[in-house]
Amino acid sequence: MARNPQRRALLADAGLRVLAAAGARGLTHRAVDAEAGVPTGTASNYFPTREALLGALGERVFERYAPDEAVLARLAARDPSIDLTTDYVRYIVERTTREPYVTRALIELRLEAARHPELGRGLAEVLRRGYADDVAFHAAAGLPGGAFEIALLHYAVDGLLLDLLTTSIDAGFDVDEVVSALVSRLVGGAAPRPGVARD
Repeated sequence: MARNPQRRALLADAGLRVLAAAGARGLTHRAVDAEAGVPTGTASNYFPTREALLGALGERVFERYAPDEAVLARLAARDPSIDLTTDYVRYIVERTTREPYVTRALIELRLEAARHPELGRGLAEVLRRGYADDVAFHAAAGLPGGAFEIALLHYAVDGLLLDLLTTSIDAGFDVDEVVSALVSRLVGGAAPRPGVARD
């Protein structure tokens, strides 16, 4: 199997663009090669099967979603509060809408995973790991709420992203106001996590 990580990332990014634009039916190794501008057969050297390609795209989405450590450090320097939680969620929405095709590709992957159990198992593992990481981060930061509230935020933000990046209900509300209301209503009544040391 080919092992050039830069080429692998280039191909995975091309695959995300193809998936977002053409859907799962349009995602072929040949289409990825064309989108990446590489010789035919390159993608299949890195991702020998369609399942391997789809799995790699799932992993790549979360690499692309990785937060900027400097932004996290600025946020972490603040005292835990509902306002801080709101700013974390705003940052998530900003990251996941900055390049809309990445989130559209994830939506397509989730739909495809519902049709193909093998892909579903792999993608579910990635999604669960992301959720567990979010819960752990939230607890370590001493933010209000716990695992249930983080799940509620995931459900709500996923719906918001679906509306922002696909055919919208076009309700006309400001995204920042929506995020603020979601956090306030879903987490606002929860107490800070006990046992978290403060500096």
